[in-house]
Amino acid sequence: MKKTILSAALCFLTVASFACTNLIVGKKASVDGSVMCTYNCDGFGFAQPLGFYAAGRHAPGEMISVRGFGPAGGGRFIAQADYTYGVVGLMNENQVTIVETTWDGREELRNPEGYLDYFTLMDLALQRSTSAREAIAIIDGLVQEYGYSSTGENFVVADKDEAWIMEIIGKGPGRKGAVWVALRVPDDCICAYANSSRIRQFPQAKKVDKKLGFYVVEGECMYSADVISLARELGYYDGPDADFSFREAYGPLDFSAIRYCEARVWSFFRHHYDTAEMDSYLPFINGHTEVIDHLPLWIKPDKPLSVRDLMNDMRDHYEGTALDMTADVSAGPWASPYRNQPINFKSSDGTDMFRERPIGCQQSGMTMVCQMRNWLPDAVGGVTYFNMDDATMVAYVPVYCGIDRIPDPFRRENNNIREFSTESAFWMNNFVANMIYPRYSAMIGDLRDAQIELEDFYAEDQKTVEAEAPKLTPSEMTQYLTRKTLDYTDMMMKRWDKLAKLLIVKHNDQIMQPSENGVISQGRRTSPPYSPVFIDAVKAETGDRYVKPAE
Repeated sequence: MKKTILSAALCFLTVASFACTNLIVGKKASVDGSVMCTYNCDGFGFAQPLGFYAAGRHAPGEMISVRGFGPAGGGRFIAQADYTYGVVGLMNENQVTIVETTWDGREELRNPEGYLDYFTLMDLALQRSTSAREAIAIIDGLVQEYGYSSTGENFVVADKDEAWIMEIIGKGPGRKGAVWVALRVPDDCICAYANSSRIRQFPQAKKVDKKLGFYVVEGECMYSADVISLARELGYYDGPDADFSFREAYGPLDFSAIRYCEARVWSFFRHHYDTAEMDSYLPFINGHTEVIDHLPLWIKPDKPLSVRDLMNDMRDHYEGTALDMTADVSAGPWASPYRNQPINFKSSDGTDMFRERPIGCQQSGMTMVCQMRNWLPDAVGGVTYFNMDDATMVAYVPVYCGIDRIPDPFRRENNNIREFSTESAFWMNNFVANMIYPRYSAMIGDLRDAQIELEDFYAEDQKTVEAEAPKLTPSEMTQYLTRKTLDYTDMMMKRWDKLAKLLIVKHNDQIMQPSENGVISQGRRTSPPYSPVFIDAVKAETGDRYVKPAE
């Protein structure tokens, strides 16, 4: 028996992340027929490199050790597949993509004896699948055979033709499998997940598919054979099957799940739908579930979305909404959407308080926008726009699924969380971001200029890549796309180095020098003004102390 080691998540993740955001776009809801999904992987204190796994054929009887980050992290052996597909990040060479958010749910359903945590499941399914539907069946088969060790989880499982959402949770200690429901997102709709269970009622079939071992409503829904019966057995549900709600049984919402999680979904929908109608859900966002107790699972957007739309959606801080994080005194003098205190805290008189939790946040380890296209060869049709750290503070770099190596700035060995390096995308992005966070409104414009400059160039250059790559042999295409990806990453690193140097010179000592095209220019230095909301709050707090007498 040959033994090989499989590190969890393609060497993509070494710590669990329990605060992520996924946005999903069906192919008829996108401007060009792409299927798209996104992922902000959030959690303080970790760097999130880009993973890579080469395709390969494996010997009969070969076993692999799965080394996850959860209770089953000690390493256990499972059977290797005969053939595994190449994977870059969270997209394989067939344009199958899997991203996730964790919603925990009922803690008593965690099974510490399960071999597979959620990221190992994603890893294995990506290596073994040619379509989203096949990936879902593989996930089910793996947890039935080896057990599931994580808590409640949502997977977005997408390919070049369709996107599915899959909610899964364990059965508790001593029960090997998991219960789950997967729904296909309608092609003309958008959907989102942000760390809460969202599937309520779902279409049901009369009989279990004997070959697959779970229920299938063709093209619409798949679900585990015991998803309702287990809820009955454990006392989570006692009504008719037709009325069964997965969310209410396995992941019921509280105020935290609504305000910190569902509010992110609400804000995304609000960008792409009638704002007045979406604002009618504010009672729910404010915790008044007696008025309304859920958001739509998906919506048909008012117009098709582009990759650039999704990039901007991943940078959202509720701007322009009732939850706008830049619009009150807690934003400070520089109208910052960032907050340093814990999400839950107390005032001096002991009052329980909270802060907002937006899509864009400083604790992201990486961010990605994944685009899958059925009219192009897989190698170029699948592209992950990737970078490390906060989506607001980075430029998304195109990374094709058909490359044969990872750019150095995104490699694990160049992204040590304990040691700064100018060769690290994580540290160069954080270097810039942490200059901007304290003086957001004064400095963010300089970053926006660099961000738009790069993303405009990448978008324009894609036209050439998409025209030239299909003309090449498979080997030539691999080398061409790899070189493009390496060059794009190098361009980003050089531009961020230039930006960092501009920021320290232009904004030195909190006085702003004029600049043009990223270069300091001649002109008068100015003091960037405080936010009017902050000035008014200071006046209200201090009375006449800073009021200048009439002359």
